[in-house]
Amino acid sequence: MRSKLAVCFAVLAILALPASAQGPYRILNSYTLWGEGGWDYLNLDPATGNLFITRGSHVMVVDPATGKQVGDIAGLQGIHGTAFVGGRAYVSEGGANRVAVIDTEDLSKIADIPVGTRPDGILYDTFSKRLFTFNGTSKDATAVDPVSGKAVGTVALGGKPEAAVSDGAGTIFVNIEDKSELVAFDARTLAVKQRYPLAPCEEPSGMAADLAHGRIFSGCDNKMIAATDMKTGKVVAQIPIGAGVDANRFDPATGLIFSSNGESGTLTIAHEDSPGKFTVLQNLATADGARTMELDTKSHRVYVVTADRKPGTPTADRPNPRPVPVPGTFRLLVIGR
Repeated sequence: MRSKLAVCFAVLAILALPASAQGPYRILNSYTLWGEGGWDYLNLDPATGNLFITRGSHVMVVDPATGKQVGDIAGLQGIHGTAFVGGRAYVSEGGANRVAVIDTEDLSKIADIPVGTRPDGILYDTFSKRLFTFNGTSKDATAVDPVSGKAVGTVALGGKPEAAVSDGAGTIFVNIEDKSELVAFDARTLAVKQRYPLAPCEEPSGMAADLAHGRIFSGCDNKMIAATDMKTGKVVAQIPIGAGVDANRFDPATGLIFSSNGESGTLTIAHEDSPGKFTVLQNLATADGARTMELDTKSHRVYVVTADRKPGTPTADRPNPRPVPVPGTFRLLVIGR
């Protein structure tokens, strides 16, 4: 009897949520994409609807509706993320300290833009109409004018930057992984405005934002999301997630926050009940290593990638190497309701 009552109460609790927040999410499709090597971020081109998946030395361009590869951009070095503006894709080349400029129609490389050392995250800010790269080794951000194709300034961040977001009104927020900080700087003057401690968050990486309610969501290595007030920098809530987060997304239409957790092989889905209250709705099993993701806010589908992995070969320089992907197992998971 008690088990039946528990099920009834659980169902009632789900039904009490807004219709847009009700789950559950599930894996709708799994597409094998082939190809060797690791991967980092996947970013959706809003103009074409294609996914750009960075894979070390090349970018796989995939139609997420069919799982078909529509192109491959080769000859790159240590790539991480992609931003889009004006019919071009801008790919951060961490191994070459530059940004590769790609024509999104024919997928040809048309230019290189030198930036800081080891660029990782990349962001286009509609307010300043600038691109920003977040450079892990030089511990700064480079501002780029996409019209001239040149760097126009640098922001010293005082630590290793990870993901970033814009508030759409002139301020850029970026996670500082090795300091467990949130840094806010002016997108036009490039002056640092504030440094906010994110404790108890440790080693923040992924980031998303609810601009309507002024909330930043920083994915932390100690299995939590720190929800921060944009105006005060105060951590207003902690959302439990799985292990190994590397990306976060927020869907303004549904009020859902997503966290892709590679070590636990889960996608945490939480609902923003109010700007200071959050409810975890689901921890969907995805796959080991599925640490990065993208969200399509039109279809409300989430995309993650992963591959089967095997132990790496120890060397004198790397006695405890990372697992390596098994060739032929790289795949795209399409998640929705």
